[in-house]
Amino acid sequence: MKHSRWAATLVAAGIVAAGLSGCSSSSGGGSSDSLTVQDYYAEPQAGQMKAIYDSCASQLGVKINIVHVASNGLIAKVLQQVSSKTMPDVLMLDNPNVQQIAASGALAPLSQFGITGDGFAKGAVSAGSYNGKLYAVPPVLNSISLFYNKDILSQAGITPPKTWDELAADAKQLTKPGRYGFAFSAANTGEGTWTFLPFMWSNGGDETNIATPQTAQALQYLTGLVSSGSASKSVVNWTQADVNDQFIAGKAAMMINGPWQIPALDKAGVHWASVSIPTREAGQTVVSPLGGETFSVPNTGHSASMKKAAQFVSCLTNDQNEATKAANEDAVPSRTDAAAKFASSNPELASFVSIVADGRSRTAQLGAKWPATETAIYTAVQAAITGEASPQAALQQAQSQISK
Repeated sequence: MKHSRWAATLVAAGIVAAGLSGCSSSSGGGSSDSLTVQDYYAEPQAGQMKAIYDSCASQLGVKINIVHVASNGLIAKVLQQVSSKTMPDVLMLDNPNVQQIAASGALAPLSQFGITGDGFAKGAVSAGSYNGKLYAVPPVLNSISLFYNKDILSQAGITPPKTWDELAADAKQLTKPGRYGFAFSAANTGEGTWTFLPFMWSNGGDETNIATPQTAQALQYLTGLVSSGSASKSVVNWTQADVNDQFIAGKAAMMINGPWQIPALDKAGVHWASVSIPTREAGQTVVSPLGGETFSVPNTGHSASMKKAAQFVSCLTNDQNEATKAANEDAVPSRTDAAAKFASSNPELASFVSIVADGRSRTAQLGAKWPATETAIYTAVQAAITGEASPQAALQQAQSQISK
């Protein structure tokens, strides 16, 4: 899912290892003088992160061996490493995967090293926690917002919408031959669910039971934008990248997307801005899903290296390194104080700072059971938008599949 820009360009297959001391095994060696760091970055993020890794290694007086793995099959690989006792010293995980790996006993609670959730966005703490204990922390976070073409809206005399009614009216007015007023991804992947969650959550819907009136109302709203012609029927096939392409080409005046699209927008010379996704009623708080990779300390059994690994994780999430990583990736520092400073110097990302502050972890309610619900949600979204079923019927069918 491209809610994480850098995760979309990961190593395609196999393992590529590089580090200050050359290639190495992927397992932690037990020495506090050398740490193995396993992530799934590819260029340019791999090079950007290596600079941060090197800085932390220098401060701690350790050498690091960096192991890049493919994202496909990552969890299966990590579980195999748990079984074979070949876990790295520092492990990066996408935040929705933390609870599953923590449940296996593979990770050490960070509190035993003095790392707490104090100062982090509440959603970041939730995403990195399992059974009330913090196991992983993210240096940066991202989410989604409403992007709009400033030129198109200005010419139409429209200000960015704040409510569902305003979004529907504006999208209708902005729809012209060759251009839709609004674009979003309703693909039959996690991207479809990712886009729907702000509408569901902000309207009082909940993933513990998706067959509720609040969730049906949210799905009816999005379905109506398509059936009215303000959004394309092709949204069921569009990835977030496809949506961005439509926006860049001037074929959509507004879109739901994330900050990882900013480089492409700027390169294309689009005059854009972003605001929080509209809510049903004015004044409601928009609740959006949080994306972002976390860093954890595997339970290798080597106390000295685990302590040093925790210091390394703490270094990765200090204010300076969070700000550097956020600037590199058009993301938001996960520490609230760092995020506030970042917003003042990066006004184009200010809306995302407030969105992240109220953001929600996808696994907060369901933990390791989230993937099944994620699939059920995008399946229901597809069924409703294509007219296969009414929003309520689609959600009831999806909930029945979850409950089996």
